[in-house]
Amino acid sequence: MAGTDGFAAGLSLASHKRQAMRRPIAAAAAPPLAVVALDQGDGRIATPCIRAGDRVRVGRVLARTGDGGGADIHAPVAGQVREIAMLPTAARSGLGLCVAIDNDGSDVPDATNEPCPDYVGLPPDALIERIRRAGIVGLGGAAFPTAAKLDHGRERGIGHLVLNGAECEPWICCDDALMRERAPDIVLGAQVMMHATGAGRCTIAIEDDKPEAEAALRAGLVLAGDARLAVAVLPALYPAGAERQLLTAVTGLEVPQRGWPPDVGLLCQNVGTAAAIAQLVRTGEPLIRRIVTVTGSGVANPCNVEVRIGTPLAALIEAGGGYVGEPQRLWYGGSMTGRALADDGLPLTKSMNCIVAATGADLRAAGPELPCIRCGDCARACPAGLLPQQLHRAVRSADEASLARFGLADCIECGCCDYVCPSAIPLTERFRVARLAMRERESSAERAAQARLHFEHRERRLAALEDARHGEFEEARRRARGQTPSGD
Repeated sequence: MAGTDGFAAGLSLASHKRQAMRRPIAAAAAPPLAVVALDQGDGRIATPCIRAGDRVRVGRVLARTGDGGGADIHAPVAGQVREIAMLPTAARSGLGLCVAIDNDGSDVPDATNEPCPDYVGLPPDALIERIRRAGIVGLGGAAFPTAAKLDHGRERGIGHLVLNGAECEPWICCDDALMRERAPDIVLGAQVMMHATGAGRCTIAIEDDKPEAEAALRAGLVLAGDARLAVAVLPALYPAGAERQLLTAVTGLEVPQRGWPPDVGLLCQNVGTAAAIAQLVRTGEPLIRRIVTVTGSGVANPCNVEVRIGTPLAALIEAGGGYVGEPQRLWYGGSMTGRALADDGLPLTKSMNCIVAATGADLRAAGPELPCIRCGDCARACPAGLLPQQLHRAVRSADEASLARFGLADCIECGCCDYVCPSAIPLTERFRVARLAMRERESSAERAAQARLHFEHRERRLAALEDARHGEFEEARRRARGQTPSGD
């Protein structure tokens, strides 16, 4: 559990990536019916700009977010919009607003899909706007809108861009496959983002258990001949890919509490995001597909597959040869931070980088939850330097002051505390629920404060109108009596 080479703490976990890395990236067929969720994983629900019955081409904008900080959502197939309705998704509620498109098989691209090979001729703000309109988000799993991060970095004058290729989760290897096979795309995407933000240097960070990816990236840098870019190799330690921990390991700088990487001149993006930006520049294609690891002992042929957004997860399992054995659990994401799936009929979103069909051989035996013995293992393993046992006590007693004092907001929900807890306490899930409740309280407080300001402004405006009306009434009454205002 001891940290090394810039990492405060973490875990050395057994890897399950070799099986899926035996084959090159496969291309899955476009689905007959694409179901595109309007919440692609970052919590923002986009507003449809098409209607049922409309015919769309590949890359046509389906929905936009109204706050300016989101990312557009596009048609992954050409065809007719069957419906816009609440359908089953991987959202916490189990349902989400979706656009369902019947694929006509033509795969005709929309006329708005225009490449921009001369991106250096675009002003940074125009380039960032193109990235926003292309719907590009962080492909490491968080799905945070890329343009918003780039814009923030540009405004703060960042100097160092870090591309995250650490991919520390035990099962996920889609980024490893991408770096091996498409390193030039990653380099081009890095150059585009450097132009968009004004960053003077870029470091591509990978773990030392990916020698083939490292070699491919170094060859890509030689081919590009750009001295501003470099590769940094980090120890294979979970969670090396967590943004703040990665940035500290690469640069030695720490992002302040409640702060953001641009506050210290840094910006972090995923290597898959860089490749998506390269695709946009070269072909004009918005983000309508991604690479997904399909793995687990319950899959016949684990693999990495490039697949359209909106494809049912069952099609990904089929791309991996179908089910084998007795799968006991299906989840997306890694074994440490992933979320359970109700079934394989749900649609793929931009945030899904891995699908695991697990059998009993893949699952840790879950014992009964026991009382905390205050052993301190969770604190030693926490990469964020928190005291999970104290946070747990505060969560159980709903002590908001202690939750704030012990840094609940800084929890990265990596699962390290769960993994080492001898009492099998589901710490991460309880912290996740508490963080959601904290954000809801903060949001409610902000809404209440805003409503109070609106109310006070309205009251002042009404009072001013009433005073004006009263003055007009008095003036009219004086005139009716043949009087003039005093002082005239």
